[in-house]
Amino acid sequence: MNTAVVADRPVTRRRRVRQFVPPQHGAWAMLLLPYTVGVALAGPRWPHLPLLGAWLTGYLLSYYAFQAIKSRRPSRFTPQLLVYGLLAAPLAATVALARPAVLWYAPGYAALLAVNAGYAWRRRERALLNDLASVAQSCLLVFVAATIAGVSVTRVAPAFAVLLLYLFGTVLYVKTMIRQRGDSRFLRLSVGYHVLALAAVVWLLDVLLGPVFLLLLLRAALLPARRLRPVQVGMIEIGCCLVVLAGVLATL
Repeated sequence: MNTAVVADRPVTRRRRVRQFVPPQHGAWAMLLLPYTVGVALAGPRWPHLPLLGAWLTGYLLSYYAFQAIKSRRPSRFTPQLLVYGLLAAPLAATVALARPAVLWYAPGYAALLAVNAGYAWRRRERALLNDLASVAQSCLLVFVAATIAGVSVTRVAPAFAVLLLYLFGTVLYVKTMIRQRGDSRFLRLSVGYHVLALAAVVWLLDVLLGPVFLLLLLRAALLPARRLRPVQVGMIEIGCCLVVLAGVLATL
C-alpha cells in the first residue's frame, strides 16, 4: 500500500472537518453560557434538549449563511448550509411544537439576524453593533429557556442583564487583546465600560456580584499590557465565564 496515500487520509479528513467547523472558538462560551443559566434558573424540561441542538446547529447554519453573503458565492457553502439546515429545522420545529410560545421571540431574532446579514454583506462583521446584535441573540436564550419551562421572564430578567453586560464587555476586552491591541482609545473604552458595568451590577442588580465584575474589570485593565497568545486569552476567558456562571447561579 502506498504509505503517502495512507498518511494523506487523516489530513484530508481533518481538512473536511474544518470545512464544517467555524474557526470561532470563543463563540462557544457565548452560546453555552446563556443556555446553561436559563435552564438552571428555570428548571430543566425535555424541550430544552432539542433547544440546545437547534441553538448550536442554528449558529453553525447562520455562520455559513453569513459567509455565503460575505463572499457573494453561496455555492461555496452549499454543503454546510444543507447539513446544518437539515439538522436545525426538525430540532427547531420540535421545540416550537412542544412550546408554541417560543415563537414570540422569532421577530426579535429575525431583526438581530438581519443586522448580522447587513454587516456580512458590507464585510464589516467586526463592527461593534454587529457584535452587540450577536450578544443580544445569545442572551435572549435565557428568556427562551424560561418560556419553555413556563417560568415568567421577569424571574430571569436579572440574569439576562448580567450576561448582556458580561458578554458585551468580553467583546470589547478581547478586541483590546487581539485586533485593537495597542489602541489606547479602545482600551479606555473597554475599561470605562467595565467600570460602568460594575457600577450597574452593584447598584441595580445584586451587590454580591460586585466581586465578579471587579475581577472582569481588572482583567480588562491589566491584561492588555501583556502579550498573550489568542489561546491564552481564550483559556482565561473560559475561566471568567465559569466565574460569571457560578456568580449568577449563586446570587440570582
